[in-house]
Amino acid sequence: NAANPAVPRGDLIVAFAPHAGYIYSGGVAAYTYKAVKTRKIKRIILLGPSHHSLFKGVSVYREGYMKTPLGMLEIDDGLAGSLINEEKDARFYPDAFRKEHSLEVQLPFIQEALGRVKIVPILVGMLTKDSFDFITHRLTEILRSDSQTILIVSTDLSHYHSYEKAREMDNLVIEDILNLSVEALERDLRSKRGEMCGSYPAIIGLSVARMLGATHGVLLKYANSGDTAGRKDSVVGYASIVILKSNLTPEERATLLNLARETVKSYVKTGRVPEPEISDRRLLANGAAFVTLYKRGHRLRGCIGNIIPVMPLYKSVIRNAVAAATRDPRFRPVEPEELDEIDVEVTVLSPLERISDISEIIIGRHGLYIEKEGRSGILLPQVATEFHWTKEEFLRAVSEKAGLPPDAWKTATLYRFTAEIIN
Repeated sequence: NAANPAVPRGDLIVAFAPHAGYIYSGGVAAYTYKAVKTRKIKRIILLGPSHHSLFKGVSVYREGYMKTPLGMLEIDDGLAGSLINEEKDARFYPDAFRKEHSLEVQLPFIQEALGRVKIVPILVGMLTKDSFDFITHRLTEILRSDSQTILIVSTDLSHYHSYEKAREMDNLVIEDILNLSVEALERDLRSKRGEMCGSYPAIIGLSVARMLGATHGVLLKYANSGDTAGRKDSVVGYASIVILKSNLTPEERATLLNLARETVKSYVKTGRVPEPEISDRRLLANGAAFVTLYKRGHRLRGCIGNIIPVMPLYKSVIRNAVAAATRDPRFRPVEPEELDEIDVEVTVLSPLERISDISEIIIGRHGLYIEKEGRSGILLPQVATEFHWTKEEFLRAVSEKAGLPPDAWKTATLYRFTAEIIN
């Protein structure tokens, strides 16, 4: 009841909550569950670290109930069973749960906030490539098919540093999570610049969120044990974070489009790019974007972008605006005298989603990415609409864009994606 988080905009996909004793981190964890309480949730998948038991891969609690003083929480045994694959190091290790607190401390919060929901508890041990690939892809499939299921990652942050050092380390890790940067999080944890006892669960959760098209994170509450109930010379950090998926607001769309326009003008005229002060979390989070230039409204003059979100969205727009104006190999660089005739379009991409049948492609909604024999090509959704292509014509065109024969799509790896188009 004391937690009062602002209601974040967007669909909640993944949440982070700490797992220390309630006198230390309970006040922070409450923010997570207060935010979750506002959503229609029927099932929670809990993902936490194993502190006491060593095992390879992940341990999925298979069936039955978990009991607290508030009553019983039922395991969704059907869903749990679908997450077990012994060949991929995903099993049920009963011993892993015997003394483990990282998931159990979440249960009373779930019961208080959501009542009779079903749960699937998963502990992460010594993660293998097989178990990581399997569990991330399976969790992605589950959450994509059911909007009333969410993933909660249980983790504390830095352990037993001074108050000031802990805040420095924790701020770094929190920023990585809010930006959806799995790469930066892995780098900071590996270099010891940041710490999390639930590092593997966090990386899994963030990877799942990105594959589901998450757009940004929101920090609801941060504190460490020096703020709550402990001494300040040796503290543990705690954060309540939600990972969300939302469309760009009109203001965010205008910011990106203006940024692309000003970047083209500035770089073509002076060779310099703008250095904007951006505070909007949606634009600071990693994103993938294309920038397209048209001359006199209809003639393509350049189009460059990235399909993987490896930098903040606003930086992706700046970089690709420069590249579209000066480095598209199909065109000569834009000249200053052309600028008054140049129209700019920004396309913000969703994650790529592999498809197995062309019936999964909707003209006007999906763009296409193709891979075969070391070659690849991409066409944005608006291209098919502009040329009034059929599905087959779109597939032939993306094959040729990759330098492949027109019918190469029949034996190639195909991906679809959606996009927000700003012009």
